[in-house]
Amino acid sequence: MPLALFALTAGAFGIGVTEFVIMGLLLEVGADFGVSIATAGLLISGYALGVVVGAPVLTVLTARWPRKTVLLVLMAVFIAGNAACALAPNYGLLMAARVLTALAHGTFFGVGSVVATGLVPPNRKASAIAVMFTGLTVANILGVPLGTLIGQQFGWRATFSAVTLVGLVAFAVIALFVPKDGRPDDAEDWRADLAAILRAPVLLGLVTTVLGYAGVFAVFTYIAPMLTRISGFGEAAVSPILLVFGGGLVIGNLVGGRLGDRGVLAAVFGTLIALALVLALMTPGLTSPIATVLLVGLLGAAGFATVAPLQMWVLSKVEGAGQSLASSLNIAAFNLGNAIGAWVGGVTIDHGPGLVFVPLVASLFPLAAVVVAFMAATTDRRAAQLCRST
Repeated sequence: MPLALFALTAGAFGIGVTEFVIMGLLLEVGADFGVSIATAGLLISGYALGVVVGAPVLTVLTARWPRKTVLLVLMAVFIAGNAACALAPNYGLLMAARVLTALAHGTFFGVGSVVATGLVPPNRKASAIAVMFTGLTVANILGVPLGTLIGQQFGWRATFSAVTLVGLVAFAVIALFVPKDGRPDDAEDWRADLAAILRAPVLLGLVTTVLGYAGVFAVFTYIAPMLTRISGFGEAAVSPILLVFGGGLVIGNLVGGRLGDRGVLAAVFGTLIALALVLALMTPGLTSPIATVLLVGLLGAAGFATVAPLQMWVLSKVEGAGQSLASSLNIAAFNLGNAIGAWVGGVTIDHGPGLVFVPLVASLFPLAAVVVAFMAATTDRRAAQLCRST
């Protein structure tokens, strides 16, 4: 894998830390601003919705820029947003700063995925995407537990200050190692890009992504209170258990990339079914500390095993024009799933059967994603048959 690919991984690491670290700090943020856990959890939904808005808008606005320039500008937005988070005096301004930070997320991963696949041979494209997304997994192994520990020891603002420094390092690495490029040849007209995406197979692929990841975040958003209030762990145990989750992410991400290289559709179905099974087992498993730790690791593995296959699946449905936009929209779809999952988890806690049943409710999302993926595959086959017949 070329060195430039690992520079993209560094940017993914920074973005991953700021996205995920808030899960381990919900109790501290809620206590500081005097809001409930469910209200603090909306900081995850707000970030996710910022990605949903920012991904298509910024991808269109920057479509004619060199892709390296786009990545550097997005990292600058990321740095500014995290600095604002560290300085936010109240909940409302913290939410606004989180949304600002999120604007860079979708387009970074969307454009980065296209850059990554252009750096390797055709038979390594899914693995290249997985390597870039390894930044997210390493963020969970190192960044999130360390950020949680910093927040618990020195206050949550110190965590966002540290993430700002990570962003500065990522900016420098991308500037040094990602090769210069010219204006993309496939970005002449955003209307043509949009037309390439507004087809049933692509849209169904995006819906599959939304549903699949809603299940992950319905649980992960509230992982800290689950560990402390149901499984009986102390707050000091949250960071080490998040390390287990991060280890699962690394394994799942690399396995998902390998499976995607062998067969994208089979990988999509297999990883979504595995995710549904793990989520369903978590509700009874949370009452056992040992089972909880094991299931948290499996949740990371099953959840991130879906990422590279889903991203590659959507990219495979759009040739040439529209790939950057499709890639960014799929990142937005992941984050729309995050927002929906965090919201559904909060509703389940406040107005439903309660915290312990959140994983069981969450398991319904990847099962629905399997149904939609089947519909998308059927649509693809019918389209192929129609082409052959004509």
